[in-house]
Amino acid sequence: MDTARGFIVASAHSRSGKTTVTLALMAALRRVGVEVAPFKAGPDYIDPAWHRIACERDAINLDTFMVGRPACRPLFEHRRAGALGIIEGVMGLYDGKSGIGGPGSTADLAKVLDLPVVLVVEARGMAGSIAPLVDGFVRYAEGFRIAGVIANRVGGAMHVQMLKEALASRHLPPLLAALPRDESLTLEERHLGLILPGDRKSEMEMAHLAEALVWQPDDLLTAIRTKVPDTPMAPLPDPLADGQKRLDGQTIAVARDAAFCFIYRANLDWLAHQGAEVRFFSPIAGDPLPAETTAAWLPGGYPELHCKALFRSKSWETLATFVQQDGPLLAECGGMMALGRSLTDKAGQTWPMAGILDLETRMTPRLAGLGYRQEQSGPRGHEFHHSKREPCSLPAAFQLDRGDPGVRHKRVRASYVHWYFPSAPEQCASWLSRSMAT
Repeated sequence: MDTARGFIVASAHSRSGKTTVTLALMAALRRVGVEVAPFKAGPDYIDPAWHRIACERDAINLDTFMVGRPACRPLFEHRRAGALGIIEGVMGLYDGKSGIGGPGSTADLAKVLDLPVVLVVEARGMAGSIAPLVDGFVRYAEGFRIAGVIANRVGGAMHVQMLKEALASRHLPPLLAALPRDESLTLEERHLGLILPGDRKSEMEMAHLAEALVWQPDDLLTAIRTKVPDTPMAPLPDPLADGQKRLDGQTIAVARDAAFCFIYRANLDWLAHQGAEVRFFSPIAGDPLPAETTAAWLPGGYPELHCKALFRSKSWETLATFVQQDGPLLAECGGMMALGRSLTDKAGQTWPMAGILDLETRMTPRLAGLGYRQEQSGPRGHEFHHSKREPCSLPAAFQLDRGDPGVRHKRVRASYVHWYFPSAPEQCASWLSRSMAT
C-alpha cells in the first residue's frame, strides 16, 4: 500500500530559504485540506515557533544525536497522530555532528524515519546548473530517496520551466514547487536566526507565503508516497513517557517570557510525564517564584534584548532566597547570563543582573559557541550563542567532552548548554529534584 506519512524539507546549505519554503508548504497544504503535523530536525527553538503559527499545533524536535536514533521514529509517529508530518531539516542535507550524513544530520534522520526528502535549491542565477547539483545530492542518498526539488527565489514562469527541463533531461527528481524572488517573502533575522513570530502579522505572512507558492498539490502528494505494510502498525508509545515518576509531586518553576523563550516542547512534556507540576513565571514582569516551588529552570532566550527590564526585575529577590535555601536551579545560556553580576550588551553598555552567580557575560560580534554537547553522566544538548562569560572562580557544573562546562554554586547548575531532558531521565531529574542532591 502506498501512502504519504510525511516528508523532510532539506537543502544544499544553510540560508537557502529552507524555513520559508517549509512554512509555505505547511500553509499551502492546510489550505487544500491536508492536516499537517510540524517537526524540526536539530536543536532549534525559533523555527518551531514559526511552525506553530503555520500549523496551529506545537512542533517537535527530532535529532538522531540529541534525541537519539531509537526515539525518533516512535516520537514522529506518535506526535503526528495520523496527520502528514512535515520535518524541516537542519543545515545542509548531509551536515551533522561529524562526517557526511552522520549523527544529527537531516540525511541520518531520513534513514531512521524512512521518509522521502524534498530538496530546496537556491535557484537565483541558476538554470542548467541545477542538474549536476541535484545529481550529486542524489548520488549520496543512501538509505533514503530524494523525491523532488523545490526551487527558491526563481525569476518567473520561464525560469521555472528551464529548471524543470534541466532536471527532466537527466532523469532526476522532478521540480515539485517554486517560490519567486520576492523580498516580501523574506523573514526578518537577528543574531540567533529568525526573529520570533508575533501573532496577527505572522498569520498574514503565512497566507502570503501560501499564495506565492507555485505548485500542484497532487504532484507533491504523489511524489512523497511511500510503501507501508498492508497490516497497520500498532500504536507506538510516546518515548517521553517511560513509566517512571521521578519528579512526582514536585513543582518546577519555569521562566518563560520574551527573554527566556528557548524551551523544547519535549522538555515540558517530559516534566509532566515525570509527575512534576510546571508553573511559569516572567522575570521581565518581575513575577516572584510560586511559593510551592521545589526547583527552578531558567532556559535561554534573549536577555540581552531586555536588560533594562531584567535589571529592575523583582524576580531575583525570591530566586536568590530560593538558592540560599539550597533550592535546585538549572540555568541554560541566557538563563545563566541573567543570574550573573552583569551583562554587557551589543552596544557596549553594561547592565547589572541578578547577582546570584559571581560571573559576568558580554555579547560578542561573532558566534562564540556552536555544537552538540554531552555530559559525562549521559545528558545531551546543544550550545549556540553570541556571548562569552568572563573567567571566574566558581567550580565547573558539568563534565563535557567539549565546550564550556559552566559553573556551579550551591545547587545552581549554569552553562551555555541547552539540555534535552529525555536524553538521560535519571540524571536530568536529579538536577531538578529537591530530594536528589548531586
